[in-house]
Amino acid sequence: MLSVTHGPSVPGGVFDEVLEAAGHELERWVVPLGGAPRAPVRYGAVLVFGGSMHPDQDEQFSWLESEARFLRDVLAEGIPALGVCLGAQLLARAAGAAVGPADASEVGWLEVELTRSGRDDPIVGTLPPRTAAFQWHHYTFGIPEGALELARSDVCTQAFRLGRAWGIQFHAEATQSMIEGWLDEDPGDVPDPEALRAETGLRIDAWNELGRRLCGAFVDLVEAT
Repeated sequence: MLSVTHGPSVPGGVFDEVLEAAGHELERWVVPLGGAPRAPVRYGAVLVFGGSMHPDQDEQFSWLESEARFLRDVLAEGIPALGVCLGAQLLARAAGAAVGPADASEVGWLEVELTRSGRDDPIVGTLPPRTAAFQWHHYTFGIPEGALELARSDVCTQAFRLGRAWGIQFHAEATQSMIEGWLDEDPGDVPDPEALRAETGLRIDAWNELGRRLCGAFVDLVEAT
């Protein structure tokens, strides 16, 4: 499997734990460092994680187009894919959907509700119908043509499925240490960092169990194909 990341503070979190526990070898592509992955058909699945950059900032991050091109090939080949936050936005971009600033930023523990399609979905449907999900994003995406909206918040779409590709806007992979790192990097994104640290301490164990369940369902789907 290929793990696509965009910096040291945005790894695969509990998703990496699930994949490695299931015996899958992870090849890692840290896109800003350069290099290129193998052809999509060489991977059983592709997972694309978050980053502080935005999906349309090609002038600042010249590698975004090459990553989007790779993801277009992933979609065309029908390789199972799971994108998180920036990763979901880039999957949507690769599928031809619009990406851009959300009507409001969502940072913290905010409610996400599954749609009818989401409740029936083998991956996103592992989550409760309504849950407080950890989010940290300023951008959103349109629903790609032919895709199903699986979850939403008061602000924007929170998950979609297109063929065998899933995009989730919320951070189901995030661990306590990852969130602590993001707070250290971007404290200005949060009105009260200490309050968010405290709330995260109360919620993170249950949230990580949900993240492991979601990723485990994705692994089961990959192994069944």
